[in-house]
Parts: sequence; C-alpha cells; structure tokens
Amino acid sequence: MSWPSSPEFLAPLSPWFDRVRRDLPWRAADLDAPHPDPYAVLVSELMLQQTQVTTVIPYFTRWLEEFPDPRALADAHQDAAHKAWEGLGYYRRARFLKAAAGSIAAEGWPGDLEGLSELPGLGPYTAAAVGAIAFQWPTPALDGNAFRVLARLLLIEGDPKPLAKGLRTWLLPALEAHGPSRMTQALMELGATICAPTPTCAVCPLSGRCAAQLTGRTSEIPPVAKRRKPKESSLWLLALEAEDNFLLHPPAAGGLLAGLWRWPTFEATTCIPQPNAHPNTTAWPGWTQVYTHRREAVSPLHIHLEFRFALAEGLAWVPRTELRGLPMGKRDQRLRDLLETLGQVPMEAPERAMLIRACAAPSA
Repeated sequence: MSWPSSPEFLAPLSPWFDRVRRDLPWRAADLDAPHPDPYAVLVSELMLQQTQVTTVIPYFTRWLEEFPDPRALADAHQDAAHKAWEGLGYYRRARFLKAAAGSIAAEGWPGDLEGLSELPGLGPYTAAAVGAIAFQWPTPALDGNAFRVLARLLLIEGDPKPLAKGLRTWLLPALEAHGPSRMTQALMELGATICAPTPTCAVCPLSGRCAAQLTGRTSEIPPVAKRRKPKESSLWLLALEAEDNFLLHPPAAGGLLAGLWRWPTFEATTCIPQPNAHPNTTAWPGWTQVYTHRREAVSPLHIHLEFRFALAEGLAWVPRTELRGLPMGKRDQRLRDLLETLGQVPMEAPERAMLIRACAAPSA
C-alpha cells in the first residue's frame, strides 16, 4: 500500500485541534502528559460507545459524582450502577464498567495494552483509546469515525475495517511524532465534527491532502453498510397494582436487559380493549419504542386490584414507594412516568381478567 508518511500527512491536525478542541469534562487540559484521572477516561470511553457526546456529558458528570474512583464503583450495589446509567441504553456497558473497576481496585491499572484489553468490556478500540488518552501509549484507536476519516484520506475502496492492522501500523508513527493523546483525540474530533457521514470539506485541516476530496468521492467512501430491517411487534405494557404494590419482573442475570426491572408485557393479540368506564383500569395513548434491531408498538395499561395474588416464577410485588428507585430501561421508565398522569380509554372487565390471569402464569 503506497500510503504517504503519516507524521507529515497528519501534521496539520495538531495545530487545528488546539484551536477547535471542545471543552469536554473528561478531556485533560494538558494533552502531552498522562491523564490525571485514567478512570475518567475509562468511564467516558464506555459511555461514548454508540452514544452522542451531548447525551453522555450529564451522565458522565453525575457518574463521577456518585462513583468518583474505581473503588467507589466496585463497592457500589449493582442496582445503584444501573440506576445511574438509566436512560443511557446498552446497559451491559454499566456492568462491564463495574467489573473493570473491581479489577482495577483489586489489582491496579494494567501496564500495557494487552492488560487493558483483558478488562471487561474493553475491545480493541476502547483499550487502545484508553491507552493513548490516559497513559500516552502509542496505541492507535480505530472506531467508526476513525475508519471513515482514514478511508477518505487514503482513498480506501470498500470496507476499511479488514485493513485495521495495516492502518494501525500506518498511524503509529504519527502518534509517536505528535503525541498519542493529542493525535488520537484530534482524529476523533475530525470524524465527529468535520469528516462526518456528510463532510464539510471546506473547513477540514486536511483539505487538499484528502484523496477522496481531491477525486470528488467523499460521498461514496466509505460505502454505507446496509442495515437489517428492524423486527416489528405490538405489545401491552402492564402496570398491575394491588395493595400499593406493583407487579414487576426483577432484573435478569444476563441478556440485553440484565440489571433492569421490567413491567410485564403481552402480545397485543392477547386482547383488544374496548371503551368502557371501568374505574380500576387506565390506559394512555401508545407509542413506538425504537431499538437497534426492533420496533415495538407499545400500548400502556394500569390495572388496579384490591388484593395481591400468588405469582408465577420471575415476578415480584414491589412497593409503590420503591418504584422510583428501581433501574429501568426507557420503555419501562415511560410507563412509570405515565402512572403520575391522567389516562384514558379504559378496557372492559373480561379483557382485564385475561391479562391478570396471564400474570399468574409463566410469562415473558
């Protein structure tokens, strides 16, 4: 591969970054020294996985206030970590972060990239980013933004990810010449603010050097990956209350929703509500909950019973007073918030009975 020398080619990035760098709470003032708080770098990198910077900032700030160091996080209850993460999504990142903090609190920070890679939740990119930004190790970090930037700069045809090893080798001298933290964050900044999927080449510090720009091909490099059509479903989301207790699924040990409390759900074909002014049932307008690979048409219901009943395995009665303190995903948070508002469209008693009976049997 006849790529130009990276230290000379990427040299304009350093002064550009000094001029435009955003003031982010996890970003050190001195980019030429090891970060004063490697834990802050670890927290930010895990939070930033598949999440926008503007979304992460308030979560990061609150997280550091509640868990200021690895020991504080390692000693915290898992529910507290999930509650602090609530609304950020991809909750296994919180579990990985807590597990990594436990390892660091017990054994100290790893001394090399291999050791960082062995921490829970740190794949090749995250380990390299933490190594470069926290410890000034020349460990090239390649995420989606970096792959896009480098594919355009070097006019890489097709998916650049199979060339990851070669791209890391190419980047290494630039990190050594201009500083690992400075160059890593400059590439991140370029991909996030200038060399976006629709780039603004006129203000790019590498304008005139970028092969895709010079050949008029920035719109086609790298090619956009085809996304799978999301799976669609319709469901009832049920808040069943009795004796000031709500019926909930406790957190599962594994899976996408591990660590989160959930309302019972039933396929929408279970019953179809009809207008009827029953005083113990409340409904609200539904919504579409969008996930990475699925879309749910959600219909929320609140049914109030006089007495609690014996439950099937995997369900629990939770006092109303404890509801706000439970970690929940966005869909379930939304129903929790609706419980404090006026509803509409009640349902008939026979249909209520169908859902209640379903709660007394094993359910999803």
